[in-house]
Amino acid sequence: MEKTQDNPEKNKMGFKNLLMNGGLEKKQKKKNSRILSFDSIDVFEDNFSISDTRPGTPCKLSYFPISIILILIIIIVLLPVFNHRLAFNPDLLGPIAPPPCSDTCDISLVESIPENLVYNSSVLRKSTYSAWKELLNISESRIELAGMYWTLRGKDIQYEDESAWQGEDIFKNIKSAVKEKGLELWIAQNQPNPEEPNLDTEDLEQTVGARVRSLNFTRLVGAGILHTKLWLVDRKHFYVGSANFDWRSLTQVKEVGVLVKNCPCLAEDMGKIWDVYWALGAPGASVPKSWPDSLSTQINLDTPVSVLNSHLSVSISSSPPPFCPQGRDSDIEAILRTIDSAKEFVRVAVMDYYPATLYRSHTQFWPVIDNALRKAAIERKVKVELLLSDWDHTIPSMLYYLRSLQALNGVAPGVHIRVRMFRVPSFTPAQKKVPFGRVNHNKYLVTESTGFVGTSNWSADYFISTGGIGFVFAGALRNDLEELFQRDWNSSYASDL
Repeated sequence: MEKTQDNPEKNKMGFKNLLMNGGLEKKQKKKNSRILSFDSIDVFEDNFSISDTRPGTPCKLSYFPISIILILIIIIVLLPVFNHRLAFNPDLLGPIAPPPCSDTCDISLVESIPENLVYNSSVLRKSTYSAWKELLNISESRIELAGMYWTLRGKDIQYEDESAWQGEDIFKNIKSAVKEKGLELWIAQNQPNPEEPNLDTEDLEQTVGARVRSLNFTRLVGAGILHTKLWLVDRKHFYVGSANFDWRSLTQVKEVGVLVKNCPCLAEDMGKIWDVYWALGAPGASVPKSWPDSLSTQINLDTPVSVLNSHLSVSISSSPPPFCPQGRDSDIEAILRTIDSAKEFVRVAVMDYYPATLYRSHTQFWPVIDNALRKAAIERKVKVELLLSDWDHTIPSMLYYLRSLQALNGVAPGVHIRVRMFRVPSFTPAQKKVPFGRVNHNKYLVTESTGFVGTSNWSADYFISTGGIGFVFAGALRNDLEELFQRDWNSSYASDL
């Protein structure tokens, strides 16, 4: 904008109008009296002096210290009031970051590779079976578990198979750890179907005094299940991931999870999620309008905790939203923000991808994640790749949604959306007979900056009314997750949609 020169006459008239509009009117009592007008005051004139002490002089040196004193009084009076407002309205300060985690945390990815599934790759992680055994070995006082169902023993599914040995061993080690170390065993589980009771947890109640509570999601939120898969030991160590308390999750199903050891700063926060489950499993419990402050958290996407020795920043999310106390991100928030922040690629590996409800009498269209992926690919030219499961129980209608998504590949320059299907073959007749086995059960997301390992399949039900957990992280561990995706994507077990 062009700068105009000052006009002294216009300035004088403007100042006089300002005074008149402000209601400042003075009657001239003496002809020689000095009145407050621009004719007698011009701070730019040479005849004005701050040392002028004649009556009516508008600005004297003594005015300056008075002004300073007034300003100090205002500060002294208002500052406590402002601090009082902050004390009762902490949100005025914005998010408060948790202190950096100085614990000697050991954080790693773990996975289950089904029997006889061999890769032409050196990318392999510690087994889920080894991770669970480690947790039992280092336990000292208390084991807290949360899951949908329990079938660690072969006889639990009325199908005996030699590959059940790892699950059998874990079950035996749980019992021996509780007995020999005098541990407390606490279990939060989904409300069992009367026709299909959790025989494992019933046995643990009777033999080692396990404390068990069951969550009835239909009563709590109208529908859904507890789909979490969580091991929490001494509030120092934990496992979270896709593996159920099921022998098939160790030898017949492909799984991915996170093992965290010697890390109370994260384990205590994970414990708050377990505490929510335990509270809601009490007889007659209901979801409160607001959760106690003791269950709130400062660890979330806005203020992740910095795990110094592992060079990671981490936050933990949960589902469904009514189960999230103050400060806790929901899983869908975590997933959407991870997708929305991607600049180069979004890579997803899940068993089911379904932008609608699956388990309700009336199907509800729910394209929340689908829209985020399309927007990322079309508007920001982010490369989108999805790896879904092809198995005996694949939902046929899921393929229509996936084709719809992939149809946008190449719709404009730079738009890249690809879908592949991963199949775990049955190499023997016995493997083929394992019910609900031989499947890629992973539930994770990785971008160029962030990793997300969860416990939920990607259909609407899992984010609206199902219990789940997400582990969100940035740092070196993200590279490991990307390596797992690339290994599976490029393997002979993956094929184009």
